[in-house]
Amino acid sequence: GNGPSGICLSYLLSGYTPYFKRHSLHPHPILQRKLEEAPEVSLLDQDLEYLSEGLEGRSHNPVALLFDTLQRPDTDFGGTAESVLTWWHEPDRAIPHLVLGRNPPGGAWHSIEGSMVTLSRGEWMGLPDLPFKEWLKQKRRGLRNNRATAEDIAQYYQHYVMKKGLQKNFICGTIVTSVRKVNAESISNHTQKDLQEDSDSLWNSNEQCTEVFQVDGFFKTKEGDKEPFSIYAENVVLATGTYDNPTWLGVKGENLSYVHHQLSALEEAVKNSSVGIMSDPVLIVGAGLTAADAILFAHHCNIPVIHAFRRRVGDPGLIFNQLPKMMYPEYHKVHQMMKEQTAACAGPYEHYISLPEHHVLSFGKDKKCILQDKNGCQKAYKISMALVLTGSNPNLSFLPNNGVDLAVVSDQPVNPKRNPIDVDPFTYECCQEKGLYALGPLAGDNFVRFVQGGALAVASSLLKKANKNPP
Repeated sequence: GNGPSGICLSYLLSGYTPYFKRHSLHPHPILQRKLEEAPEVSLLDQDLEYLSEGLEGRSHNPVALLFDTLQRPDTDFGGTAESVLTWWHEPDRAIPHLVLGRNPPGGAWHSIEGSMVTLSRGEWMGLPDLPFKEWLKQKRRGLRNNRATAEDIAQYYQHYVMKKGLQKNFICGTIVTSVRKVNAESISNHTQKDLQEDSDSLWNSNEQCTEVFQVDGFFKTKEGDKEPFSIYAENVVLATGTYDNPTWLGVKGENLSYVHHQLSALEEAVKNSSVGIMSDPVLIVGAGLTAADAILFAHHCNIPVIHAFRRRVGDPGLIFNQLPKMMYPEYHKVHQMMKEQTAACAGPYEHYISLPEHHVLSFGKDKKCILQDKNGCQKAYKISMALVLTGSNPNLSFLPNNGVDLAVVSDQPVNPKRNPIDVDPFTYECCQEKGLYALGPLAGDNFVRFVQGGALAVASSLLKKANKNPP
């Protein structure tokens, strides 16, 4: 994967090394004291468990909190204190690696509607040692409400890879079809020689490495052909995110042509005028931010909406109840619509009906959808199209058994929020499969600002394995 997780890891594996900036002051006094103990030792060579002990914040992963607070010391309190890290390029510590991705660098950010404004503040989308705000300034643009558009972010990630000279590690337009362990003896001598040249670590040690990963797939050429490849590696990092597979409700008629699982379907329908102000309502199912984006888009185009979701409006688990009003005025507006405009009582917003605590029973061929409320009452609605926006799951079809064996609950599919891949919190190595690592949403880090600590943990672990860490 070549989204923010993969880009950040490539930066760290290319010899860019973080040190504590002498004479800088971190607002967390205990962390400051720990950092002052060995300022000449890079962060990659320090004990990450010791440094991250006692930190609290918006992630459950200790190293994610550590790296975030070192780069943005008081950002959760609205502060703009500078990073306490300084970066040195030490090319002799680089580890040979490849970053495979379907899109240009930036991953799923290239698939998101360009004008969408991000949930996170702009400065939280930045990667190490190239602040997002500075890059936007060069484009002579300010941040709206401190937030950036998806197009800005996709461009920034591509710019970052070029600016930091990482592009030689990136192979874009690739689809990985299989990752599995193979016996090193079964690989042709020619491949073994390549591996030995690349890595003077495990291959020349007395304990001959007996197993490696074989990564198969194909890349799309400019002519549109598919060229197969096989890569052998001692370590593989899964950083494929979670944007691939929209969740289905599993109800009758969900595969009909008017039922969609991506926001882009609504944009497409508006573009080709198949829905409009006079058409039957669009049904939007879900109460997350993608559903909210769809409602805002429909509202903006005067398209009538029926909005069905399972939770109560006041449910503390609802994302809207966790967002500060000031920073997210448009999401606050959607939340207000959900509260004030139920089918039972007409409110001030035209073309919108909210159906809390409802779920879909079936979609009919005649574009009638049957919904049921919490008391079991059923009602049919005539709609023009349906958008089921209830989250997405990662696509791990390239792993044996879809990666299920790697998850925390090892008989359930991997899910970023409920069942991430089980990793060691200080190395991000999979507990069930040595040499395999997982980053970002797959390991439960769902925000760009927090995926970077995972990259730090992986880089630190790989440097120790390759013995490129000073004693």
